[in-house]
Amino acid sequence: MRETLRKHHISFKSACAGLIWSIKTQPNFRVHLTLSTLAIGFGVYLGISRLEMIIIVFTIVLGLSSELINTSIESMTDLVTKEWRQEAKVAKDVAAGMMLLTAIGATLVAAIIFFPYLFAYLLK
Repeated sequence: MRETLRKHHISFKSACAGLIWSIKTQPNFRVHLTLSTLAIGFGVYLGISRLEMIIIVFTIVLGLSSELINTSIESMTDLVTKEWRQEAKVAKDVAAGMMLLTAIGATLVAAIIFFPYLFAYLLK
């Protein structure tokens, strides 16, 4: 049991190190964190429902996870080859496409949830 806990502790430390590295070195990750904080604050301010807040939080986690996967794929591709190769370009482009698709989806989710509250707020 002690060995299992030690391994989980090491894994947790490594995961935290990866998050901290991403925050410190990846501008896009910081942008996503900032927008995520604003979305949660906006949701609290507008009084969105619990279910809507769960959807916002899930969407945020999906977006941040996609950004981490994108960064990981780009880093691994750079590790494999520094020279221009079509396969490396495809890997990076597809990873970036995943992030773009996630960002578009997150924007649609935010619009669907927040617009009715904004209109109601503005019409007061």
